[in-house]
Amino acid sequence: MSDMKLARILNRPLSRRQFLRYSAATGIGVSIGAGTMNAWAQGTQGGTLTWLGHQEVAGLGPNDIGPDVQASVIFNVLNPLVHVNYASETEPILARSYEVAPDGLSYTFVLHEGVMFHDGSELTAEDVKYTFETYSEPGNTVASRFNGMREVEVVDRYTARVHMDTVNAAFLRLACEVPIVPMAYHEEVGVDGFRTAPIGTGAFRVDTWRPAEFTELVAFPDHFRGAPLVDRLRLEVVPEPSVRYIALLTGDAQATVWPLSIEDSIELSDNPDFRVIATNWNSPRFIPLNNEVPQLSDRRVRQAMLSAIDRQRILDELESGFGVVASSHLAPHNPFFNPDVPQYPFDPERARSLLEGAGWVEGGDGIRSKDGLRLAFTCTTISGDQTRRPMAELSQIFLRAVGVDMQLAEAPVASILQGLREGNLEASLFNWTHGALVDPSPQSTLRSDGGDNFTRYNNPEMDRLIDEGLTIVDPELRRPIYNRTQEIYAEDVPALMLHYNQGINVFSNEMTGLPDDVLVGTPVFYRGNEYGRG
Repeated sequence: MSDMKLARILNRPLSRRQFLRYSAATGIGVSIGAGTMNAWAQGTQGGTLTWLGHQEVAGLGPNDIGPDVQASVIFNVLNPLVHVNYASETEPILARSYEVAPDGLSYTFVLHEGVMFHDGSELTAEDVKYTFETYSEPGNTVASRFNGMREVEVVDRYTARVHMDTVNAAFLRLACEVPIVPMAYHEEVGVDGFRTAPIGTGAFRVDTWRPAEFTELVAFPDHFRGAPLVDRLRLEVVPEPSVRYIALLTGDAQATVWPLSIEDSIELSDNPDFRVIATNWNSPRFIPLNNEVPQLSDRRVRQAMLSAIDRQRILDELESGFGVVASSHLAPHNPFFNPDVPQYPFDPERARSLLEGAGWVEGGDGIRSKDGLRLAFTCTTISGDQTRRPMAELSQIFLRAVGVDMQLAEAPVASILQGLREGNLEASLFNWTHGALVDPSPQSTLRSDGGDNFTRYNNPEMDRLIDEGLTIVDPELRRPIYNRTQEIYAEDVPALMLHYNQGINVFSNEMTGLPDDVLVGTPVFYRGNEYGRG
């Protein structure tokens, strides 16, 4: 911690609790740095905005837009055709206009003219065609967003038309949020090369990228919507919520992409120097279980584990009650939410009965076994995650009480996501959306070939329903389909859904230009070009 920062903190009035929190935080040795200026940094007002995230920024390409912290960086460097914004509205970005055919089998996008990539080349319909056809290929994390797409036609230099083999009701709001890449440069460096050195049309370009430390962006003065207000945008990786809290309090940061602890968020909500935006999250806190692991492959075991965990207690004690226990892969505020699914209230006796019925017998050490296999597995949590690690620890205690041994480990988030996708990890605990407000389809998480199928879940009926749901546009005709997907999910329990929490983003009043009415928190961070440093 620098002398300047120490002086700043000492010159500001702090409560005893804040001082103790600060003392603990500085002992961790995290420093919020300041970048150096260069010729690219040409914001109209100047200064640097510093945001805080809890996880590393593992990549900067289209395949990396899933985690919120990564998306908050990527969408300031790369732009999509359209965005689902903070008001949950579909907002054109690179597209000046778009038209969906009445039969849903084609989408026509007219681009803004004169949009420049960071390398000085102009955006054209060829770049749209190349992006969609490249990232729809199997093996890409975002490939399932393009389900039903046949080809992309270049109508003219600034018009692209997507032709579909089948209707995909989620196409506009999912596939068309995949950011557009420059064809010539991307062909040169490839998918892997691009995610480490991206070139986009965004208001900022990448200056420094240190995945586990920080990512610093500098203003792109030729951005098509006008030069951004600040010279630099910096995302600091700070896993510890207590340290993020102190960085906001001392003025070392102006916003936190990933929430603080509920306690600290509530405290700052009463501080006139901050603005707090609370939203209901669409992504549950959940424990994805590798359904291919022998001891986790029987749904009776997974049902028993869900019955064994006192999820309301976890919510009350670790989230101060801010949220609701999960019963579905869709959040309770989702218009497609189905409350009439099998429920799993806290019931250790039911858990023991299910396990015994499945042939798992308690041993002398209290842990169950079957055919020589112990009912044990490892849950790998995100390194430094002080918010969700205690949820895993409490779940571990509940599971141990019914004879299930859940060991705990830690790893960086990128390693966890890769390990789950490849089937090399047994379990984890984080947040992920399984159907959003903008579209309820869980195609990427629950379809057997989904890019984010972290549980290795495979149910042919679920696959069929997901495919059918995407071919229907009318919401009321889709409703029975997603009612059934939620029933199946509750029956199969591919993961241990804990709860849907309320997300609270904290912004310093030093960050100016924030929107007034926010329904969805993360997209606020996609608009770095609109914010100043007051």
